This record gives sequence, C-alpha cells and structure tokens, in this order.
Amino acid sequence: RTHTLTHTHTETHHQAKMDPDADRAPRLPKTQHEKETQRRLIVILEEACLETVKRGQKFELMNCDDHLHILRKNKRPLEDARPDICHQCLLQLMDSPLNKAGLLQVYIHTKKNVLIEMNPQTRIPRTFKRFSGLMVQLLHKLSIRAVDGPVKLMKVVKNPVERHLPAGARRIGTSCNSKKLVRLEDFVPTLPDGPVVWVVGAMAVGAVEADYVEEEIAISEYALSGAAVCGKLCNAYEQHWGVL
Repeated sequence: RTHTLTHTHTETHHQAKMDPDADRAPRLPKTQHEKETQRRLIVILEEACLETVKRGQKFELMNCDDHLHILRKNKRPLEDARPDICHQCLLQLMDSPLNKAGLLQVYIHTKKNVLIEMNPQTRIPRTFKRFSGLMVQLLHKLSIRAVDGPVKLMKVVKNPVERHLPAGARRIGTSCNSKKLVRLEDFVPTLPDGPVVWVVGAMAVGAVEADYVEEEIAISEYALSGAAVCGKLCNAYEQHWGVL
C-alpha cells in the first residue's frame, strides 16, 4: 500500500545520505531463518519524543527550545519535547563500528506510538537542525530514500514492535532502578550467541514501560543518558564479537 500526504506549506527538502562505509558491511539477514539465528544486537529506542508541530506555514519537529509557547499553551511538560535525546542516541548507535560491521539493527518507538525502522546504512545528520528536518519529512511521508538510489534509509513500519523481533531472542530492558546491577563486559558473554534485543529509554525522565521486555537490568551505579547507555552497549558487543 502506498501512503501519500499532500502538503500545502513550503518546506526545505532534507536529503538522507548513506554511510560511506556501507559497501564494506556484511550482508544483513534477509530470510526468516537468518533473522532468527544470525548474531546481531537489536536496539529499540523507546518513548522517543518525535512529534511534528505547525508553526506559521511550515511543520517543525517539536522541541522545548523553539516551541516553549506551544507547550505552555497546551499545558504539556517540557519532557514531551526532547527529540535531541533520540538524535544523540542515533549518533552513538549508527556511527559505531558494530553497526558498520553489519551487527546492529535499530528501531525507534515514539511516544505517539509510531514505529520507525532504521536501515543500518543510514548516516545520521550531524546537526540537530538537519536531523529535525529529516524527521519531519519521515513522519509525514512515512519513508526516506537515499539521495543516490532507491534504498529506503528510514521507514515507518507497522506496530507492534514484537512482530519485527526474532522469535526466542532475549528482550532486555535497561533501568537504573533495577536491583540487578551487571558489568556489561561480563554479562554479554553469558547470553545466547544469536540475536538479542535491548530496550533503551529515549526520554528525559521516567522509566520505560514496555510489556514485551522480559527482564530489566542496571548497567551502572549511576543514572545514565540514553546515548551513554547506547555507547556502553555497542562497546560491550564490539569487545565480545571482536569488532575493532
């Protein structure tokens, strides 16, 4: 089914780029058997604040710096408008050697219940302004293609998230409130050597409430940012799987 959306406003067209190292990455799992058995880290960024708002004649990605008046007018907390957290997490994940090696898959689940699948070959814009423009385009058009080809780098997919996860894969949530504190470098090798799902909160405050999570663990004695958690996860798996 083709989704189209007509805009009556003018907006800058933001282009998505493929990572220059994409050609070096191993082939990603395509068959159902490969998806359920091939080793890879699957990260779900939960409760991400990605929401568009109309200001003047154009749509923008709602954030607490530029749209404070809209938040106050609608009596919404500032925490509802922190898309920068998702941006920081994506930079950590998509720039990692683990992703360049073809061993990482990322999904984004927004507060508005939109599920986004990231192509591992995507290069995340460096600046927040360009990232915002790309996310507005994605949320309205439901997919983003590469500048130089037909490859979809980001696309909105059907809920629930469970339908996209490998059968039998462990589903682990991260929480600083968990009583189970582990050192990732010791914990990761104890997991089955196949696909594993980790859920990371992409919001400013609160805990992730995802009913598909099987267990929650803490990976530090301290409360960490989402980006810091993503960095520690990638480092642990790079070490475990010998990615340099």
